[in-house]
Amino acid sequence: MASLKLIWQCLFAPRLIKIYGERSTEGVYQANYHANNLERWGDQVIHSIYLLMNLGLYTSPLLATILYRRGYLLFDSLITMAKVLTGLGLTLAAAYCFRGLGRANNAAYLEFEAALNAAIHNLNKDTKKAISKYDFEFSGMPVDFRWNDIEGDESKQRIYARKPSSRRSPVDQFISLPCQIAAYLAAHTFGIRLVFPGSISLLGYIMRPVLLEGRIKLVEENSGVRFKLRTRDDNDIDSCFVDRRNRTVKGNVLVICSEGNAGFYELGIMVTPLEAGYSVLGWNHPGFGGSTGMPYPEQELNAVDVVIQFAIHGLNFPVENIILFGWSIGGYATSWAAMNYPDVKLVVVDASFDDILPLAIPRMPSALEPLVRRTIRDYINLNVAEQLIKYPGPVQLIRRTEDEIICTEENHLSTNRGNDLLVKLLKYRYPLLMTADVMRIVNEWLAADVNGQNLLWQHYRVSEEKKRILNYFSEHPGLYPLRIGDELDTNSKIQIVLYLCRKYMLDLRSSHCTPLPASMFNVPSDDSAEPKTNQL
Repeated sequence: MASLKLIWQCLFAPRLIKIYGERSTEGVYQANYHANNLERWGDQVIHSIYLLMNLGLYTSPLLATILYRRGYLLFDSLITMAKVLTGLGLTLAAAYCFRGLGRANNAAYLEFEAALNAAIHNLNKDTKKAISKYDFEFSGMPVDFRWNDIEGDESKQRIYARKPSSRRSPVDQFISLPCQIAAYLAAHTFGIRLVFPGSISLLGYIMRPVLLEGRIKLVEENSGVRFKLRTRDDNDIDSCFVDRRNRTVKGNVLVICSEGNAGFYELGIMVTPLEAGYSVLGWNHPGFGGSTGMPYPEQELNAVDVVIQFAIHGLNFPVENIILFGWSIGGYATSWAAMNYPDVKLVVVDASFDDILPLAIPRMPSALEPLVRRTIRDYINLNVAEQLIKYPGPVQLIRRTEDEIICTEENHLSTNRGNDLLVKLLKYRYPLLMTADVMRIVNEWLAADVNGQNLLWQHYRVSEEKKRILNYFSEHPGLYPLRIGDELDTNSKIQIVLYLCRKYMLDLRSSHCTPLPASMFNVPSDDSAEPKTNQL
């Protein structure tokens, strides 16, 4: 029988989910973890009570209204509710005790706890390897990398997109105070969860088995390793690294993946660069999966910042060998990272938008538009275009031609907000080329299907003039924005801009959530229209 001290140590220790064994000749892992009956019963009770608490939290306004109307919220009823809660508390305490007793009598769990304690007290290459054979609760993992582990990081200059200045008078600000309070409450209750549904804890609980399956696949099939990264606001970011260095042709290049608003690295966009042969680092937004916090913009940016710092200083990838890959709402973190790490090799933005506000307004009642505007602009201002234009290097945009999420009008390609992201990027980089006459053709191009685009391409003889276009850029090097094109006639400007549209944006005939084919994930070729000073 285990001692009381050992049972106490196991009482609140992290839950052990799986043990990875050695690869068999068939290439699969044989080992697994089998909890005994006591631990299994305790876990079931704890998780059931956790589920009830979450259901009660999300349905509490409705339940309180029903109980009040039926006269149940009386003193006697409140006493009954207190007794029920007390009973649940005692049941929970008993479940923890039984779980601790079961673990203390399980040799496999005790071996895991010994390895974990060694890593907590002295995390090094050997102890990290020892705990990497286990899949367990992320909260119990030792921290692998902290934002201030790098000397001088506190003084590192961070760049932010300029916020629009307010010209409201003090009187106007006082009058709008109720709306400001409402916007704050909306953002910090349901607003952030509508924008990032993956942060809803109940959804995370339901998704847990699927996420575990995806994580096991990353470990067993790709030799992935899980890491805990601590941000400057004390959030812990759940991440996974697959090292392909010296194993594939592209393995010395690292792709950092930023997921969508309900995406997790366990089953998200990591699959695309993995199939293409790159080393890959995925991470979960604050509040997603094992990551702590909530995905407010500041926490998002702190998270991606520590991920990149870990890639450079923890995994030893030169910044010029890093590709930033963001899908959907992940374009926000990706564009900020590109702005702050301008020497990265490439930025790939897939199925994203220029600004979240035009997408938020049509999805809410029209009467709430003033509140939606204030909430987004003050608290959830995901301004991808404002950040991306400040990155001076190669950019590859992916547009889904049947995207049902990024379009403001369903089945209207012309309303895809990826179009606006491309136009804003071109207007910033080549302002003298983007005249009104050119924009008319660009809008026609962006609204057309592949056949329509080919007709425009042929009509303006772009293929025939490609060599001249490339020579023109080679003769006019410089940094963005490039003040070139003022001396050209309208037809020449249209030829160049159509070439740029096809160079910067690739179309994929698919819906929003279809995985990006690995064949479309490529570094731009040497005939890129980027200026010479910004070439790879």
